[in-house]
Amino acid sequence: MNELAAVADADLLEEELGAIAADVDAMFDRLLEAPADARAPLFEAMRHAAIGGGKRLRPLLVRAAARLFAVDPDCALRAGVAVEAIHVYSLIHDDLPAMDDDAMRRGKPTVHIAFDEATAILAGDALHAMAFEILSDPDTHADPFVRAELIAELARAAGPSGMAGGQMMDLAAEHQSFDLATVTRLQHMKTGALICWCVEAGAILGRVPHEGRAGLRAYARDIGLAFQIVDDLIDVEGDAATAGKAVGKDADAGKETFVSLMGVERAREQARILTEQAISHLASHGREADLLRAIARYILERNH
Repeated sequence: MNELAAVADADLLEEELGAIAADVDAMFDRLLEAPADARAPLFEAMRHAAIGGGKRLRPLLVRAAARLFAVDPDCALRAGVAVEAIHVYSLIHDDLPAMDDDAMRRGKPTVHIAFDEATAILAGDALHAMAFEILSDPDTHADPFVRAELIAELARAAGPSGMAGGQMMDLAAEHQSFDLATVTRLQHMKTGALICWCVEAGAILGRVPHEGRAGLRAYARDIGLAFQIVDDLIDVEGDAATAGKAVGKDADAGKETFVSLMGVERAREQARILTEQAISHLASHGREADLLRAIARYILERNH
C-alpha cells in the first residue's frame, strides 16, 4: 500500500471510529438511564463499563459490513450496540478475581473495583440480557426471521461453542500446555466468534443467504486471528498506559500464546499474512468495502 493510500486509510478510520464511538455511547446513555430506586447502582455500574473508552471495533465491523448491502444505518447501530453489550459483559466478568483479577480496564478501574464484586456480576448479567432484548425489538429489523437469526447466531457466538467455551479453555491453559492448533482454536472461540458474528450480522440484516456469506466469514476469521496475535504482541511488547490494561499477564500465568509458540517475528509476520488474506476475501466488492479493508489494516497496526 502506497503512502497516500495509507494516509487515506488512517483518515477514514479516525473519522469512522470517532463516529461509531459517539453513536454507541449515545445509545447506551439512552438505554442505561439510572432509575430513582434501589437498582440505581446496577445501572451506574453498567454505564461505567459501557460508556466511554474502548475501540468500538465490533460495532464498527457491523456498520462496515451492513454498508455492503445498503442496510438502514439505525438497524446496523442497534445490532452493533447489542454485540458491544455482550463484549462489555464479558470484560466485566473476565476482570473479576475469580477469572483474570484485573484492576484496570479501558484506562479506568474495573467494575468490581469501582463498585463491588456482586454489582459487577449483575452488571455483566444485565448487559448480556440487554443484547438480546435489543435484537428482538422490531426497531432492529422489521423481519422477525432476520431478528431470530441474529439472536441465534449471537447466542452461539457467545456460548460454549464460542466466547464462553474459549474462556474456559483459556482458564485451563494456566494448568495445561497447549500446542499451536489448540491455541488457534481457543482464540477463534474466545475472540474470533464475536468478530465473525459482527461481520455476518451486516449480511443477515441485508437478507443475504447463508451460502452468500462465505467470503465475509473467511474475512472475519482471518482478522479475528490477526487481532489476537497482535493482542499477544501487545501483551509482550506494550505498556499498560498505552494498552489501557495490564500487560505481561499471559507470561505470568504460564499460558501458551501465539507469541510464546511462534516467537515475536514469526507471529508478527503471521498477523501480516492473515491481514492480507482477509483483504483478498473482499475482492468481489468495490469501494463500498474500503472500511472493512481499513479495519483489517488497523487491526494489524494497532498498539492498544
